[in-house]
Amino acid sequence: MKDQSPAMELVHLLRAVTVEFDLLGAEFAARQGLHPTDVRALIHLLDAGRTGTRATPGWLGGQLRLNSAGTTALVDRLERTGLVRRSRDTGDRRRVLLEVEEKAMDMGWAFFGPVIGGMVVAAEGFDAGELETVRRFLASVLESTGRARPE
Repeated sequence: MKDQSPAMELVHLLRAVTVEFDLLGAEFAARQGLHPTDVRALIHLLDAGRTGTRATPGWLGGQLRLNSAGTTALVDRLERTGLVRRSRDTGDRRRVLLEVEEKAMDMGWAFFGPVIGGMVVAAEGFDAGELETVRRFLASVLESTGRARPE
């Protein structure tokens, strides 16, 4: 592939954005005394809440590719710090559900709010058709990278 093609330019820009997000996530984790996996877990749980996914410890472990013991230690740690709570599923009392506490959301908004605000302002500079193109591109990239991960 030509390194200077428009497609490769997008690849390089997306990689640069990914590196910046990783650095921001690491800084957030360090400031809050969290492990990077804790931050990824919170992101997955926030996404689950937004989409209505019932997040169980098993589901979270699958998202993070952690074994049962690692998932339990992670959830224990997040619960101990007041960032996540366990509750019983009212439909199946054997199942434990995980939810992000307000404290975690407040911490996230305090740190990432300006970044998110800047992204929203940037997006508002595009018309609906352009935003749909960007959405389709990012969805395709997400699908492609998901397929590339080893099982």
